[in-house]
Amino acid sequence: MMEDPVRLVIRSIQHIGIPVSSLPVSEAFYNRLGFTNVMQAAFMHNGNSGTCVMMKRDNMIIELYQLPGSELENIRNRKDGHIDHVAFDVPDINEAFAALKRGGYTIMEEAPVFLNFWQNGCKYFNIVGPDGERLEFNQIL
Repeated sequence: MMEDPVRLVIRSIQHIGIPVSSLPVSEAFYNRLGFTNVMQAAFMHNGNSGTCVMMKRDNMIIELYQLPGSELENIRNRKDGHIDHVAFDVPDINEAFAALKRGGYTIMEEAPVFLNFWQNGCKYFNIVGPDGERLEFNQIL
């Protein structure tokens, strides 16, 4: 038997957290996509200090965080969950594809892919971030 839904106000995604192995590399990568560092802070993890950076573009926020010391090597082997992808809404998929291709990003598809989602479908493609994260660009048609 399914329980009643929790009555709680959720307005939108607040941020997406991505563990990274090098904050300078990841910050530069997201900066080239138009994100700006709007907050940077240290945090404690297992008695050691890590660093968190919030990267913002318009109403989107991505949290990049670097774990301390030897835990950097464990980023790809984490057992507590990974993000499959972060999707960005774009108004013109072909323009986005061309811009990222010109920018030298690693694009996973040869061209934007059509999916029969939504009323009229959508098109998407993915790029790969510095720690293997998949970033999707999507236009609902």
